[in-house]
Amino acid sequence: MTDTLFSYIERLHGGAEWGTLLDAGTGQKSLDWITSLDTRSWTAVTGEAAVAERLTTEFEKQIRPRDRIVSGNWTDPALLYGDRFDVVLADYLLGAIAGFAPYFQDRLFTRLRPLVGSSLYAIGLAPYPQNAENPWAEVLLEIVRLRDACILLGGRRPYREYPADWVLRSLEGSGFVVEEVEKFPIRYGTRFVQEQLNAAGSVLPRLADRALAQQLEYAIAELRDRALSCHAAMGSQPFGEDWIVLARPKIQHDHAYIQGDT
Repeated sequence: MTDTLFSYIERLHGGAEWGTLLDAGTGQKSLDWITSLDTRSWTAVTGEAAVAERLTTEFEKQIRPRDRIVSGNWTDPALLYGDRFDVVLADYLLGAIAGFAPYFQDRLFTRLRPLVGSSLYAIGLAPYPQNAENPWAEVLLEIVRLRDACILLGGRRPYREYPADWVLRSLEGSGFVVEEVEKFPIRYGTRFVQEQLNAAGSVLPRLADRALAQQLEYAIAELRDRALSCHAAMGSQPFGEDWIVLARPKIQHDHAYIQGDT
C-alpha cells in the first residue's frame, strides 16, 4: 500500500521539479522513497532522537552534504524557523503526532504552512469503522482495540486518526487550497496481524500489575491464533481506507491561477 500511495503522489506531481523537500514526519518507508527522488536537497524530521540516529546510520550512503535528518517537535516554534521547502510531505504525521504533541492536531497544518513553498502532500489513515461488516473486519477491530488498550496501560498514547473531511476543513482554515483528494481502500493481511499484536505485546513489560500483563499476553496469543485462522478461511477483505490530499498555499495558488488566466 505504501508504494501505491507514493506512486500516486508521483503521478500528481507530474513533471514538476521536486526541488527542496521536507519530510515532516519521517520514517524508513518515506525516507526510502524520498532518497529515490531527484531533489536538490531534503530535510527529514522525527520526534524521536533515537529514530534520527538510527535513520542517519541506515541512510548514511544516501545522505548528501545538503541533506539532513532532524529531531524535534512541531510544537517548538524554533524548529526549522525561517526555512521554506518546495514540497512538504506529511506522511501519517497527523495521526502519529498524538504521541508527541497531544491536542496539537488542529494546529499542525497552520504550523506547517510557512514551510510550504509550493505543494503539501498529506497522507493519513481514516478512523476505523465502529461496526464490522464481516468476521475478518470484526477480528481486525479487536486487534486495534487490544493494541490501543495495551499502549494506554503501558503509559503511552495511541495514534489518533482523522477522516479526510476533517483534514480538508483544517487545511482550508490554515491558508491552503485543496487541489486533489483521493481515498484508497485497505486490505490488511497477516503482516498487519503480527505487527499490531507484537506492538501490543511490546508494552506489557511496562505494566506494574504482572497478573494483568499475563492475562493480556494470553489475550494477545488467543487473538493472534483466531485472526490467522480467520484470514486462512476468508482471505483479506476491504477494511478502512487511506487518504491523500494535495494542497497548496492560498497565495501561491491564487498567483498561479492569475498567471494562467493572462
